[in-house]
Amino acid sequence: MRTRTIVAACLAALLVVAVGVAVAPRVPTLSTAETGDPDLLDRARDLYSDGHRDLLGVVEVDGGTTSAAHFGGDGDTDYEIGSISKVMTALLLADAIERGEVTEETSLGELLDLGDAPAEDVVLVELVSHRSGLPRLASRPQDVILTVTAANLGRDPYRVDVPTLLDQARAARLTDRGESHYSNLGFALLGQALAEAAGTDYATLLRERVLDPIGMDDTYLPADGTELPADATLGHTDRGRTAAPWLAMAYAPAGGVRSTPADMERFARALLDGTAPGMAALEPRWDDGEDRIGYAWVVTDVEGTEVTWHNGGTGGFVSMLALDREADRAVVVLSNTTTDVEGEAVRLLTGRDWA
Repeated sequence: MRTRTIVAACLAALLVVAVGVAVAPRVPTLSTAETGDPDLLDRARDLYSDGHRDLLGVVEVDGGTTSAAHFGGDGDTDYEIGSISKVMTALLLADAIERGEVTEETSLGELLDLGDAPAEDVVLVELVSHRSGLPRLASRPQDVILTVTAANLGRDPYRVDVPTLLDQARAARLTDRGESHYSNLGFALLGQALAEAAGTDYATLLRERVLDPIGMDDTYLPADGTELPADATLGHTDRGRTAAPWLAMAYAPAGGVRSTPADMERFARALLDGTAPGMAALEPRWDDGEDRIGYAWVVTDVEGTEVTWHNGGTGGFVSMLALDREADRAVVVLSNTTTDVEGEAVRLLTGRDWA
């Protein structure tokens, strides 16, 4: 009896181990299904072969020439672009100012019902430059619990509607107002305020004023799971765990956009040739240490080359858009894992290392 018990216990233990191995996350590696320009494929592979990666889309714009390199997927593969969404919101602000709908000094309280909360007095230019004093994330206890739980379980931490966002803003305290502190909460409020000024919702505003004029037909904001196509790209942590999609709810202006390499090429070209709405957003206005800041855009000197850029990251994706406006060059990198891509993108753009 004792022998049979020991054998049964050993078999049960082996079964547990086998099941654990079967369901354990697989650490991703860069896809070997390569398509695109051979030279760019070689250069991108050299830069991105290390680290935990899966699908990777790289676009290089050089004047009238475009090269693409795809490691898995193709130009129409969709990726979450994360905080690159913020520069689209920044374009909307610059465009709204040109239209006379708002000014830099329009306050949140003029557009959104915030009562007598401290955030009511914050003006739009403070939001777009991350100098509002608002925290990076909502700080109510229930919001902190949601954020921590989402981070541990690979869920979307921003699944809140606009009324909840306004409740978060009413509860927020301002700290170090006038100093640079990155705020997703601030950018969510900025986008919703611009939509209110235009008499519409944020997704419609972005579609009508930025995406459609540029021809970004495959870029979209999925407000819920039903708006995600069945073949939507899945994101992964750098440990191989599949991450839940980040949906475009109230925080869409801060990071809810999904796009493709082909559409991001169109976006980069419109920024380089000046046909994108709200181009004033790209001009640097404030110093932030070694960088200069425009409306969301960051401008960094890379060994004599002025690089205008923004990156993005969600629970399962990272992205980078970098422009050398003087040389009429751009590089876009989209990835469905959370391993950084920024430094390599700047290397592709400038031929120099980003310190």
